[in-house]
Amino acid sequence: QVQLVESGGGLVQTGGSLTLSCAASRDIVSRYAMGWFRQASGKEREFIAGDSPSDTDATYADSAKGRFTISRLRAANMVYLQMNVLKPDDTAVYYCAARYGNTVQDWTKYDYWGQGTQVTVSS
Repeated sequence: QVQLVESGGGLVQTGGSLTLSCAASRDIVSRYAMGWFRQASGKEREFIAGDSPSDTDATYADSAKGRFTISRLRAANMVYLQMNVLKPDDTAVYYCAARYGNTVQDWTKYDYWGQGTQVTVSS
């Protein structure tokens, strides 16, 4: 069974930084496209960042571009989301996801999901 486990969330002040981690079972990180999504209270799930196994087509939502960076460490089956210059609008539950194929922004196309980690940014 494929498992994804997020960690690194917490409470930070506006302008601060956090690094989220996603630990994957087996060799998912080496062979699957990975994505980060978030869902704020009362809002729909939102694509934040995605990357293919080749690391050649990383994409970002407009809200994340220039502030967030997705990366992966294949040998350790880890995916990261570095978040800088955080603001209150970034407050949400952040999810790590994986799918077999290319990177897409549609959350319904992803095959595996973690349980999420809460990020709260104080105003």
